Amino acid sequence: MPYFDFYSDTDPRAFEVWVRLQRKMTPGEKIQLALSMSAMLMRCSEAGVREMYPHADDREVFLRMAARRLDRETMIRVYGWDPEDNHDRTQRRSETAG
Repeated sequence: MPYFDFYSDTDPRAFEVWVRLQRKMTPGEKIQLALSMSAMLMRCSEAGVREMYPHADDREVFLRMAARRLDRETMIRVYGWDPEDNHDRTQRRSETAG
């Protein structure tokens, strides 16, 4: 079995076990695993936004997360929200409040 560079930090025996486990999974199990990992990454992204902008409300967190995946023009056209105009709005709001 070929050994790829992106697994260079993984012991070849562990890699073989991982491949065997993947092969035993049904297509449905593989899809469920992919969806679970995707949801975990979204939660990590949300946590990062909330850490960077602790005073942001849920709508702003949603927009900032969307802006990580969409270009500026799409954000403006779809959401009417310009990430560049709102880059540090929450920071300023928290500084003036405290």
